[in-house]
Amino acid sequence: MKLSQPIHSFHIPVMGLAFTIDSPIRVAHYGISSVISIIDDELMEKMNALYSKKFNFPYQEISKKEQDYRAKRITSYLNLVGKIVNFKFSKFKTELSENTSALKKLITILPNQSNFKAGLSSLLAESPASKSTIASYLEKHLIPGEIDVNIMTKVDKDNFANREQLPVEFNDAHASLRGFANSNLSSSVVLSAGMNPRLYSYFEKFRDFFPDSNGRLKKRIILKVSDYRSAIIQGKFLAKKGLWISEYRIESGLNCGGHAFATEGFLLGPILEEFKNKKEALIQETHALLVKALGQKEYPTPIHHLDLKITVQGGVGTAAEHTFLQDTYQVDSVGWGTPFLLVPEATSVDPYTRNLLAKSKERDLYLSNISPLGVPFNTIKGTTNEYHKQKRIDANKAGSSCPKKYLALSKEFGPEGVCTASKKYQSEKLKDLEAKNGKVSSSWYEKEKAIINEKACLCVGLANASYMEHEMDIKGQQQGVVICPGPNIAYFDKKISLAKMIQHIYGNDSVLAPTNRSHMFVNELKMYISYLKNEIKDTSEDITARHIKKWQAFKNNLSYGIDYYQQVFQTHISSEYTHIQEELLFYKEQLKAVPIPVLV
Repeated sequence: MKLSQPIHSFHIPVMGLAFTIDSPIRVAHYGISSVISIIDDELMEKMNALYSKKFNFPYQEISKKEQDYRAKRITSYLNLVGKIVNFKFSKFKTELSENTSALKKLITILPNQSNFKAGLSSLLAESPASKSTIASYLEKHLIPGEIDVNIMTKVDKDNFANREQLPVEFNDAHASLRGFANSNLSSSVVLSAGMNPRLYSYFEKFRDFFPDSNGRLKKRIILKVSDYRSAIIQGKFLAKKGLWISEYRIESGLNCGGHAFATEGFLLGPILEEFKNKKEALIQETHALLVKALGQKEYPTPIHHLDLKITVQGGVGTAAEHTFLQDTYQVDSVGWGTPFLLVPEATSVDPYTRNLLAKSKERDLYLSNISPLGVPFNTIKGTTNEYHKQKRIDANKAGSSCPKKYLALSKEFGPEGVCTASKKYQSEKLKDLEAKNGKVSSSWYEKEKAIINEKACLCVGLANASYMEHEMDIKGQQQGVVICPGPNIAYFDKKISLAKMIQHIYGNDSVLAPTNRSHMFVNELKMYISYLKNEIKDTSEDITARHIKKWQAFKNNLSYGIDYYQQVFQTHISSEYTHIQEELLFYKEQLKAVPIPVLV
């Protein structure tokens, strides 16, 4: 019987295209939930072939010549992952019931306050517990981690056949959703990167997203959000279609990996407080809309509201922070992403890049403009992608060959779209820029050239790590690896075993580097102050009243956040929280000193 509560209080969020592509296969049998990106069907097809051979499952290649190949590839790979997880989970339960040493190892990675852990410990204390007793207990209480998937809603490129645009359901994100919906999995799709009404409406095509007569959902929706306002808007939009958000996954706007969607100065603590205070209102408002919509569709209507979880991720690095988030905000799970990039048993990262991450310091991590989406992107200096990109620039061959085209979203040169990291786009832009050479200042020319050349091929760069780790051939232009850690990686300095990482999360070990590290809330505050300063400094256009109003609101929101933190940490008496108060005072003065321009 599957319990509603997982055995772990953390999850591994999606990371890049490749870094968690096979994480469920690696960790789900331990009860750890993780998220697969389902953008790259080509990578999933390669992984399908690899793991089918490894576990001796039949494999049938799905060619690009097949109709709807993208969705079919995704369905096939997810079905395989589900089979492998079930196989490994069954084998693991047998091992635990027959091997006391394995059972003791499992107990060491369970949460300290876990009833499941207490029950297992009690069974072991009996002399001796029979194999059948242990097997029965495991069958009742041990459940595998979720095999969740992620769709970045902005990656929804129109697709064409013979220069004719295909129907909207063949758009990239639509096909990804169909691939998941048609799979055998009973799990969740995590929607990230903002609202896509057209994609959200497509959910209505699939019965698995609606409750059955018992109020159960075979497939669930998780919404990744950075504030309450976004959550309530999107939650109501979907509820009006009879679709329930089973989890709101709150992520720090800046202290996260990958794309950074900065808030308007709203800090993570106050955002979590608002969710805690308004959770019941959120449930009631969306439940009422859900019931009405389901009635109109003549679908079963739940008497009571469906389960709703609030989770958080972004910058957590210590057991104390993990517990603080659980106790203070009653979150259901805490996402630990970036530190798991140093855990070979959990994530897919090539040796060079994993070593680069282990050696990284704060100065090596930065918020870049390399993403073709035009959204700030967290990355690290010294990647192999950076090397190959610069090599092409130096040879006057800037731009990627763009083999996958997932981010070919610019319509500037035609309806089929082009990626701003592609050679086609950059060549045109550099040609236009060259026509201005000699008519503009050299500094302006070089700045504009750098902006064009900065974009990187994320489609290939974020997938290559898995090819390299598994020693699979990489065809085409050399792109190297793009890695997208959160700034939190600076405080972890070595490869970590899965057991040690979990023990660190639960406070039974420590894998932090011997360096000063501020509380996750303070680190995020520092990033937001820096972000505000840079935005004011880098604004090249004429400053308007709109700019000033925006920056002042941003500053006011940060000031409110600091006051909130001072109040929250006032109730905690320890040397750590005294230090936090000192840092808050320091950054309060830093914020006061940020000048907001005035109109002349």
